[in-house]
Amino acid sequence: MANDREILREIWEGKIPIHFQLSPDETDVAPDEFFLLIPRLSYFPLVTEKVRKHFLKFVYNEQQDGEMWLDCNGTPLKWHYPIGVLFDLLAGSDAILPWHITVHFSKFPEEVLFRCPNKDIVEAHFMSSLKEADVLKHRGQVVSAMQKKDHNQLWLGLVNDKFDQFWAVNRRLMEPIPDQDGFKHIPVRCYAEDGTYQQKLVAPTSEVGQKRTLQDLLEDFSTPVRKAVEARTHGVTVPENTPLQWLSEHLSYPDNFLHLCLIYA
Repeated sequence: MANDREILREIWEGKIPIHFQLSPDETDVAPDEFFLLIPRLSYFPLVTEKVRKHFLKFVYNEQQDGEMWLDCNGTPLKWHYPIGVLFDLLAGSDAILPWHITVHFSKFPEEVLFRCPNKDIVEAHFMSSLKEADVLKHRGQVVSAMQKKDHNQLWLGLVNDKFDQFWAVNRRLMEPIPDQDGFKHIPVRCYAEDGTYQQKLVAPTSEVGQKRTLQDLLEDFSTPVRKAVEARTHGVTVPENTPLQWLSEHLSYPDNFLHLCLIYA
């Protein structure tokens, strides 16, 4: 299982300073901007209630019942992607901080974003991803053996940014399959520059029992015309010789997926 607690905590404590401003289309006045330091591992609907309350009183009356949504340089932000993934995709490794985001209450982009009327939707999405990851790693046996209180503890640990509360349960999901050195498959989503992602069955070892590395994964996600040359997650570029099992145990997001932003040649 994940045994380097210092790395786990460093990943957990990753934050992004964000500068929120209201779209000029929403108001006749110029409200004060809003700044927050937001966990990379969270989701925007869980951490932006203060943002919504700050700007809502400035928008036109007919827009006050609209669902808040966000964009970065004209690109709507998909709330079901972890915040750190969105930042790595849209801001990149040479980003200038704080991250500038525009707030909207009208013209919801239905063709791009799913609606998220409440946090229950986020919880359902999170638990669905967690269960999918466990199917890949342990054939679903770990999550199915958990009680409702364990599911609640995982969710509340994420919502309340409580490392110990979350990892007291999540450590079970990082145990290898009995009599094996790792998971059955590595839960991984590899993102292209346009924000779309691919999933494939990725084993932590080769057919002859060798530990597979990030370099092997990059080859899996390369095509005859585009070669994946680099992977970034949590704001850092991952060394190519890093074992996939170690990556999955230590650099996965709370949904238990590795979210890798790929750079293609």
